[in-house]
Amino acid sequence: MNQLAEQKPLWTPSAERVADANVTAFRLAAEKRWGVTLPDYAALYDWSVAQPEQFWVSVWEGDGTGAGVIGARGQRVLVDGHRMPGAQWFPDARFNFARNLLRSRDAHDAIVFWGEDRVKNRMSHGELYRAVAHFAAALREQGVVAGDRVAAYMPNLPETAIAMLAAASIGAIFTSASPDFGVQGVLDRFGQTEPKVLIACDGYYYGGKTVDVLGKLGDIVGQLPSVQRVVVVPYVHHDHDLSHVPHARMYADFIAPFHFVDDIEFAELPFDHPLYIMYSSGTTGVPKCIVHCAGGALLQHLKEHTLHGDVKPGDRVFYFTTCGWMMWNWLVSALAAEATLLLYDGSPFAGDNQILFDYADAEQMTHFGTSAKYLDAAAKFGLKPRETHKLDSVRAMMSTGSPLVPEGFDYVYRDIKADLQLSSISGGTDIISCFVLGSPVLPVWRGEIQCRGLGMAVDVWDDEGRPVRGEKGELVCSKPFPVMPIGFWNDADGAKYHAAYFDRFDNVWCHGDFCEITAHGGLIIYGRSDATLNPGGVRIGTAEIYRQVEKLHEVVESLVIGQDWPPQNPNDVRVVLFVKLREGLTLDDDLVRRIKQTIRDNTTPRHVPAKVLQVADIPRTKSGKIVELAVRNVVHGRPVKNQEALANPEALAHFRERAELAD
Repeated sequence: MNQLAEQKPLWTPSAERVADANVTAFRLAAEKRWGVTLPDYAALYDWSVAQPEQFWVSVWEGDGTGAGVIGARGQRVLVDGHRMPGAQWFPDARFNFARNLLRSRDAHDAIVFWGEDRVKNRMSHGELYRAVAHFAAALREQGVVAGDRVAAYMPNLPETAIAMLAAASIGAIFTSASPDFGVQGVLDRFGQTEPKVLIACDGYYYGGKTVDVLGKLGDIVGQLPSVQRVVVVPYVHHDHDLSHVPHARMYADFIAPFHFVDDIEFAELPFDHPLYIMYSSGTTGVPKCIVHCAGGALLQHLKEHTLHGDVKPGDRVFYFTTCGWMMWNWLVSALAAEATLLLYDGSPFAGDNQILFDYADAEQMTHFGTSAKYLDAAAKFGLKPRETHKLDSVRAMMSTGSPLVPEGFDYVYRDIKADLQLSSISGGTDIISCFVLGSPVLPVWRGEIQCRGLGMAVDVWDDEGRPVRGEKGELVCSKPFPVMPIGFWNDADGAKYHAAYFDRFDNVWCHGDFCEITAHGGLIIYGRSDATLNPGGVRIGTAEIYRQVEKLHEVVESLVIGQDWPPQNPNDVRVVLFVKLREGLTLDDDLVRRIKQTIRDNTTPRHVPAKVLQVADIPRTKSGKIVELAVRNVVHGRPVKNQEALANPEALAHFRERAELAD
């Protein structure tokens, strides 16, 4: 694409779409409530950061959207608003998270579920409410009270959402892991958080195969002394022998005594009552247990769904995710915006590679959420849904997990749909939400995330803590926000929590992303700061190299690290690139030359790798993120402390014995 073309947005919302957007109604309502003038998104953003108490009250009240919080807000909005951490939001509020997601009891779809092409079912809002009532009553009978932990070792099934909502209705803390985790990976997580009740599946489907879970479930429960009851959800088997699983009952038997219960006893709880325990990826040690509060998660998710995603009542929201990734928690909150959840479990390329687009058409999907890696793979498969599917209902496509490269933007608008809000979004488990994301009233520029999140004082700072524009730096948030974690589990003095986010800049959240604010007010993420390359003292984001390498037809995926060099007296690093090629291809001198030339032509000589090596696979976390730090540790002979966090730990073996790396 030539320079002139790059100066034009790939998509601009129509005047009708801007007028109809939730965020427009919110902006006009805020002007009226607060007596301010907010002519456009930029003014709205500036006000939301400068007047956070006003902004978050408007979100709570659902100004203009009707999607407010059900509960008593109280008088005070923000106490100790100068402290990070330490600020308190809505300290007088009382509400219940689950009540807000179960605000409807009608016959319309609340949840639609596809398990690859094998299982399909749906549940109305009324059916979901009753199912949660049954499970909550069973939890109470089991002795679960506010503050207890309820854990799920589950696929993305309706029963997972039911268990979460039931736990939240009581004030219990919900925590989850996907069933592809091995025994030690589960113990590394639930062993720290000590759940009283564990809900688990009997297995799952992936790529047309049935994977059993019951075999390892007994091993897991046998090493979790806190667990008093295991609830087994039938998904892939008809007959179940639970004799080897301590405290186990089938799901139907667990709730059977409570089928007469039609109402839920919602506990009225403080804003900062703990809702979720999330886990860091754990590739550098035992995962950190991040505790999120109910009020922060609800407010932030309402804001992101309604104002940034333009989710309206009756919309049908999909995100390809597992229950081991924070996008599951984010997705389920769309119920609070009165949307239908489209859940999917299994391979995104099941059947003929088209299943997610089949799902979009069959269920009139309005919001299609996926990962940058999925879009890249779809492009390499040659999928052209624009020619094979209607996709007439899809208004927005969201992408996260890794930076969406400019060519990914091109693919979406060329081969998926031209009239579409493409939202590359970025945040993380740390905040169970986003710092930067999309807006239905802003244009989409090639390779850029549309905007900073409302109410989030996001900036990019250089190493001296000075704001920069059009330059790369650290992503920071300079003011408190409601969805900051309560802290880490078993971190009584907060030392680990402080070290994770506040050591770099005093009283400022430093997220660890290497990024840039563009001339359009958008953002480009170049990768994680701790994986940033530094050859000759020049900082290079890994995404800059991936973008160039993965243009080549032969390359399926790549991973780049900085290797200490020379090894005997390391005072610098050299760039080493690993490539996974299409099946049957072998890296030769010609392909190495073309890879290096492509990088040199489109970046700088500093970006050109000193070594290019072929590997059979690229290691990644359960949520699909490649693990540069783990590979760097292996290459330098350092241990990878928690390989259970990886989806394919065997891939590390490709990097362990590489004589070429001593050259």
